[in-house]
Amino acid sequence: MSDFLRSAGIFVRGFGVRDAVDILIVAFLLYQLFKLIRGTQAVQLLLGLGVLLLVGLLAEVFQLRLVQFIFANAGQAILIGVIVLFQPELRRALDQVGRLGTVRFVLGRHPVEPVERVVEEAIRAAATLSESRTGALVVFERETGLENVALSGVRVNGDLTAEILATIFYPGSPLHDGAVIVRDTRLIAAGCVLPLAEALPGAGRMGTRHRAALGLTLQSDAVVLIVSEETGLISLAHAGKLYRGLDHAKLQEMLTGLVLRPVVRRRGGVSIRPLVRGTAALRALGRRSP
Repeated sequence: MSDFLRSAGIFVRGFGVRDAVDILIVAFLLYQLFKLIRGTQAVQLLLGLGVLLLVGLLAEVFQLRLVQFIFANAGQAILIGVIVLFQPELRRALDQVGRLGTVRFVLGRHPVEPVERVVEEAIRAAATLSESRTGALVVFERETGLENVALSGVRVNGDLTAEILATIFYPGSPLHDGAVIVRDTRLIAAGCVLPLAEALPGAGRMGTRHRAALGLTLQSDAVVLIVSEETGLISLAHAGKLYRGLDHAKLQEMLTGLVLRPVVRRRGGVSIRPLVRGTAALRALGRRSP
């Protein structure tokens, strides 16, 4: 006990401001890592790695030579395997670190009025497509660039109107199966292919459009407006979550806030009802606000 107290005293006397900053930085990085992997398959992978680490420590303690030999020679292979297994999470982490939100704020963004007009046109087109049960995917690019997704479709680079969206997603159109990419106030590309979400825990049965929307929002900070071809239900996907049953006012408020702001509003900003189904919301969406 005296040795422990002596060591603790030496540590406390040598503890300085630099050590405190070091601990805070590591704690912040670990917190961001836990936030990043929460609710994903990476949690189970981390538990598996923890079990392997425990086996390795027990092998060192009890001098299990065969297990020690395996871990000593398979260390590099395990490291490469970890990089492969955690590739989606690592990509999301690097993407979040590399977002240039501050630079975009300094350089300036498009005025609020044109963006609000674009959002209103998208909502009006979604209401029209919902009445005819025509499927649609409208992706609003935010801080994360989606040029690689736009390259998978046909370049448009034009003004966004409800009539153009209705024409693109008309069942006879060659581009109706893909998604459209909206950058600021311009429709960049149509017929784009989105990555499908692999696992949707607790989300229930979903179609390809909803899986594609969630897959893109898991890899970027984009906002996706979805019209279901089967039910005509209008949904909004963001940050790996799907919101349904929003009336016209709340959908417009939420979509405008997400498109204009680089971060999601805090609790109390926009009131949403996730995963709510009903025809009343669809009727509300079908009417334009005065």
